[in-house]
Amino acid sequence: KGTATPEKATITLGAMKLLDPYRLKPDSIETERIITVLDETIAKLELSSLIPRIIETLDRFADMLGPEITNSLIEHQKLSNEMEHLLASSEEGDTMRPEEQRGCLCLLEQHLKCSVRNVLRLLLANPSLCQALKDEAWVKESSAEVFIKAFGEFRNFMLERLLTSPVEEEEKIQVMEDISLQIKKNTEAITALQVELAAAIRTRDEEIHKKDNVIKDLKNSMQDLTKDFKAGIQQIKKEGEKQQKEELQASQARSARLQQDIQQLGAQLNALVLEHRASELALRKRKCRVETEIVNWIQKYDTDMGEKQAEYEEVHGAYTEEKAQLSLLMEKHAVLLQEYSQIEEERRICQKKKEQALKELTTRTLAAIRIQAFWRGYLVRSLFKSKRKKKKKGKGKKAKK
Repeated sequence: KGTATPEKATITLGAMKLLDPYRLKPDSIETERIITVLDETIAKLELSSLIPRIIETLDRFADMLGPEITNSLIEHQKLSNEMEHLLASSEEGDTMRPEEQRGCLCLLEQHLKCSVRNVLRLLLANPSLCQALKDEAWVKESSAEVFIKAFGEFRNFMLERLLTSPVEEEEKIQVMEDISLQIKKNTEAITALQVELAAAIRTRDEEIHKKDNVIKDLKNSMQDLTKDFKAGIQQIKKEGEKQQKEELQASQARSARLQQDIQQLGAQLNALVLEHRASELALRKRKCRVETEIVNWIQKYDTDMGEKQAEYEEVHGAYTEEKAQLSLLMEKHAVLLQEYSQIEEERRICQKKKEQALKELTTRTLAAIRIQAFWRGYLVRSLFKSKRKKKKKGKGKKAKK
């Protein structure tokens, strides 16, 4: 009754394969995307559970977090304090109207969500920082850890459901029903066995004297079995010795073949060693030639570089000397340029004075010419006027005569 039939063993193995969640692997892009979203959600939940702990010891983590994340956490702490204050005031019966309280709560809730998203975005951008914060600020056996574990179980459940096809689901249900039926049958069998056991206990005393006879019969049968066992052992020994001889002969033949193969491979190895030594010798000679050429090129390079260095130092000395001369010439040029500027200014002033003098001379010349012309005109008019007077006088004298 206690032995398992092949049919039951097959059902058990099939049930174990169907119920094993670790045999399932993602087989579609949609499943991988869903599992990736759930994994990212678990990572964000872990970081979100660390935020209050980090804010409590912000001075400790300030250097690790950096100024941007620290400022975001301080802003998040301010919003949390405002939320707590608003909730406390609503519980104490503040004068604010319920509609205003609900509006303020909704607004603060939106700001808190945005703040958490901003902090998570900054933290997730640095995976090494996230791992360091988990190692430093993680609190075991907290309510957040319990929720994260429950969410992880939900993720495994979703993975199992997503990766289980409808046919497998029906097979799984059928297996569960078969297991339930088997459990029911086993329970009935156990009940029947318990009844039989009670009956056997009641009849045990009656059958004790019968067992003595059975024991005697069993002793006799054991002696017969011992004789048969010894004969069987002798037969097995003979067959084993015979098989051992056959296997020894086969082993010797196989050993001879292997020895022959070893000799052939040894000969091939010696031939390959000689060939490789010859090629190695040729490569060594080539290497020596190449090294000699490299040494010669290095010496030539050193010689050329020495000549170039000497030439460079000579040119650099000449350049330094010419640079010093150039600085002196530049100083002289600056002085000469200043003097030239002064001379040009003096020339310009002299030119201006000459032009002004020439202008005055021209003006005076024109004035003198006009004065002389006016004077000549005046003299001519005076002369004509005196001549007219003389003519008039001469005519009067003639008339008197």
